[in-house]
Amino acid sequence: MVRNLYHIIYLCVVAVLSSCVTESEFSNTPRGNLDALWQIVDEHYCFFPDKAAEYGLDWDECHRRYSEMLVPSMSGEQLFEVCGKMLGELRDGHVNLASSFNTARYWDWFENYPVNFSDSLQRVYIGTDYRLTCGIRYCIFPDNIGYIYVPSFEGSVGNGNLDAIFYYLRLCDGLIVDVRNNEGGLITMAQDLASGFVNEKTTVGYIAHKTGAGHNSFSTPEAVKIIPSDGMRWQKPVALLTNRRTYSAANAFVMYMKDLPNVTIIGDRTGGGAGMPYNNELPNGWTVRFSACPTYDIHMQSTENGIDPHLRVDMQASDFAKGEDTIIETARQALKSSAKQSK
Repeated sequence: MVRNLYHIIYLCVVAVLSSCVTESEFSNTPRGNLDALWQIVDEHYCFFPDKAAEYGLDWDECHRRYSEMLVPSMSGEQLFEVCGKMLGELRDGHVNLASSFNTARYWDWFENYPVNFSDSLQRVYIGTDYRLTCGIRYCIFPDNIGYIYVPSFEGSVGNGNLDAIFYYLRLCDGLIVDVRNNEGGLITMAQDLASGFVNEKTTVGYIAHKTGAGHNSFSTPEAVKIIPSDGMRWQKPVALLTNRRTYSAANAFVMYMKDLPNVTIIGDRTGGGAGMPYNNELPNGWTVRFSACPTYDIHMQSTENGIDPHLRVDMQASDFAKGEDTIIETARQALKSSAKQSK
């Protein structure tokens, strides 16, 4: 019995040591760090098939090309620039490389799109007397349309918060939920907010997980379900406002909402960012973060590149000059029209 126990302990130690080989085989040199970065991404990043189909990404070719830029005597900042440019080939706003002196990031996912949001115009609409809870700003417009602005999902919202918001807005004819310029945060907050708009457990999408190092090694997608809030739930029409900087967890929130019966998405295509994040470390201590678990909508379509609105609207300069937000005004008209039809 004791001999068998020693044999089991020996096998466990061997297994632990074996699992460390891939982490220790890269030296803390420019080549070792670039190779480690490339392999970590190669084995865990989840959108290689999408990127190859979209614009012909060849990750092996990227490795060869950027390896040729390495010089043994190069500085940390020079190496960081090479590594950051290699990651930029993924064209993914969720991909970041962080050092003590900089963070490499990809911003083209929103930079070539209209802004479609103005802080100054928003202040015209909500003034300074709006209510505020969990970072959510809410008020009632003069035409009896409720307005909720969610600038971030970096926090939490509970049933008590939703109860307070919905009770205050309960007599409104419709509700605008504005997630423009919301670049994400906690997926749990997005799910908790969505729970106030469903009356039964609702499948709102699917998620898969990496099952191996292969670019196509994924589990069977599992359903993502939203459970109704235990408190008050909104039953009237909703206009959900989006722009290109609606990203990550905010993109997921739009995915949860877009097929609900009373919801109309108005504005611009969202920014995407549909994968769940993964983190790892290079030999020199730099950390890399990227998407490892792909998510899909209820039609099994990827939302990595964004979600189209039901009603595409851009802010107009002529309206801006008048102190009007074209997207908000379109939402107000749509909600008032729905209210008239329901009477």
